[in-house]
Amino acid sequence: MKRCFEGVGLRCLFKDGNTAATQPPKYLLIFDFDETIINENSDDSILRALPGKQLPESIRQTYREGFYNEYMQRVLRYMGDQGVKMADFKAVYENIPLSPGMRDLFQFLSQQQDRFEIILMSDANMFGIECALKAAGAYPLFRKIFSNPSSFDKRGYFTLGPYHSHNCPRCPANMCKRKILTEYLAERAHKGVRFEKIFYVGDGANDFCPSVAMKSTDVAFPRKGYPMHRLILEMEKSQPGKYQAAVVPWDSGLELWSCLQEALKKDY
Repeated sequence: MKRCFEGVGLRCLFKDGNTAATQPPKYLLIFDFDETIINENSDDSILRALPGKQLPESIRQTYREGFYNEYMQRVLRYMGDQGVKMADFKAVYENIPLSPGMRDLFQFLSQQQDRFEIILMSDANMFGIECALKAAGAYPLFRKIFSNPSSFDKRGYFTLGPYHSHNCPRCPANMCKRKILTEYLAERAHKGVRFEKIFYVGDGANDFCPSVAMKSTDVAFPRKGYPMHRLILEMEKSQPGKYQAAVVPWDSGLELWSCLQEALKKDY
């Protein structure tokens, strides 16, 4: 597994692109949301909108591994029963803190929109993501957001659905990010858009799945010590050479900024 460290500072090594000098390479930059862009799990954060700020044990015990989306549907139904309205959810989402350095990274990316195509893949929900990104001033950066559909019904209850169905045994029943990424790349290729490199910023086990499909020219940014990082290390140990992408663990968006900036310099 390739890492991009040298000495005390962070140094990123990338292969030179083959794109002509007159045509700058186009990079695909993919973000997760929970505990990546924001520094919390938004599904936990919204419980602050409850009168008692926590769920009863009878709701918590209904969770089944691999069926988190269905569990959150029950959580949101309970919150609706407790009188939590759209404005309450919106206020929570807008005040979830960004991960360290993420605001600075977004400022850098806002100046590089001709070089990066940026998308977001998350198992959260569209309403919450849009609220948080708009509050941070980062919403216009994203060409596409892939997340579970959400809305408010006639009662004012927050409703949630699954994103899609799939056959991946590694991912939760409602979303496989590898399938989303594969379909997105095919769609862009059909329109004549091919990417010099893919950069993937994530933290969770469901971010590991798409990153396994990345090539040696691509870069995975797993958050240090989180499930995506641990799974990469486990694969390196059990199946050396199987994980192809270069790996740059991160604690702060400033580290991501440094690596992306160096990638741009190397292709000029």
